[in-house]
Amino acid sequence: MTGDRLRIIVVDDHTVMRAGLVALLASEPTIEIVGEAGDGREAVGLAERLRPDVALLDLRMPVLDGVAATAEIVAGPAGTRVLVLTTYDTDAEIERAIEAGAIGYLLKDTTRDQLVDAIHSAARGETVLAPRIAEKLVARMRRPEPVALTAREVDVLRAVADGLSNAEIGRRLVIAEATVKTHLLRVFAKLDVGDRTHAVVVAMDRGLLRPPR
Repeated sequence: MTGDRLRIIVVDDHTVMRAGLVALLASEPTIEIVGEAGDGREAVGLAERLRPDVALLDLRMPVLDGVAATAEIVAGPAGTRVLVLTTYDTDAEIERAIEAGAIGYLLKDTTRDQLVDAIHSAARGETVLAPRIAEKLVARMRRPEPVALTAREVDVLRAVADGLSNAEIGRRLVIAEATVKTHLLRVFAKLDVGDRTHAVVVAMDRGLLRPPR
């Protein structure tokens, strides 16, 4: 940091977009743009050489994409924070960037004031997320984890749906009754239920078991 000014680099493979960002931030007295890059590899080189406080990176770029560049910049000795600024808001893109070490994820409809605030927050080590991105992450966290039943567990549960007792299930599947009980206990745990009927209902509701014909 030079005095109270944050040193940043702007990285985007679209020349017009990069020029627009530079023009947008040039008049901000608390920010100094020390470098520009048009691809991820160039960005890594700039970060190593110039040691900026924050690297403002697009995600999809030639030579080295934003995710790979983020990982290399964050792993470097400069302590540069990476703030992603992109048009992409898919779960996969968000997760890849955050896992690579990006401290923030903004979309290109962000206002100038929001961008300036985000750059300062990122430099302080604070996580910065566009509201839409934060909503997607919260929704994903609240979403129940997918449950996978083994083929044998599905066989046992299907037999339960057919109205068979444990002993009858054992005979149908040629397994011991104790083994049937073990499979059912595992199914109960996976589906977070306490009885056979509820297990069948939940499994059908989640598409893990087809309704009996």
